Amino acid sequence: MEQHGLIDFYKAIERTSDQMLAAAQAEDWDRVVRLEGACAVLIAQLRFKSREAELAPEERKEKARIMQRILRTDAEIRCLAEPWLNDLAQIIDRNSAAPTH
Repeated sequence: MEQHGLIDFYKAIERTSDQMLAAAQAEDWDRVVRLEGACAVLIAQLRFKSREAELAPEERKEKARIMQRILRTDAEIRCLAEPWLNDLAQIIDRNSAAPTH
């Protein structure tokens, strides 16, 4: 089995985040949700791995840069998703307000 360093997990999360942004820009919300699940798995793996390993000093700087990029990407995804989520909420509200017989 291949050994991954902690920084590899941060890089993988960043790549997945970039793919999520591309999917959100294409309004492929199913893919966004699938990639979000993949991101959650990577984050869980990172948390587990970080219990037994540490980043080297130069990797800490790279981690900080990666985290900033991930946060910016996440903000862009949220901006793109907000209108879709509002539309979804309106549909749900309309359906729940409909009388049932």
